[in-house]
Amino acid sequence: MEKGDFHYRIDNLDKSILMALMDNARVPYAELAKRFEVSPGTIHVRVEKMKQAGIIEGTRVQVNPKKLGYDVCCFIGIILKSARDYPQALAKLEQLEEVVEAYYTTGHYNIFIKVMTRSIDELQHVLISRLQPIDEIQSTETLISLQQPIDRDVTP
Repeated sequence: MEKGDFHYRIDNLDKSILMALMDNARVPYAELAKRFEVSPGTIHVRVEKMKQAGIIEGTRVQVNPKKLGYDVCCFIGIILKSARDYPQALAKLEQLEEVVEAYYTTGHYNIFIKVMTRSIDELQHVLISRLQPIDEIQSTETLISLQQPIDRDVTP
């Protein structure tokens, strides 16, 4: 059985576990068990079932881009020359380390990407030297983010 093929319907305990792990993925199962008045084994089983179902995809370290010197965040709407160019354009965008997110979208743009750079000069270099040479791209529109007042995960 592939990860995510297992169908699992979450209940209130699962939601509580997910919210606690989203807040601190390193919290010990024993602490969660005490908090939710169940056994550590129950926490372990619930977490494993949610992993099998693909609800929990893993744990990761979340870094602060600004503390690493990435001061410029922007979003770029991309219009492709043709819809069939999507796979090739996406493969080329994946090669750009400044592209941290990409979405295949409906509406005016075919692809919408999030780009992080250390400076406006670096952003200009990415736009001129790295994005414009991609043959499949017809045009782009760049929106520079001034701040990110909301940043949260979905609520289980």
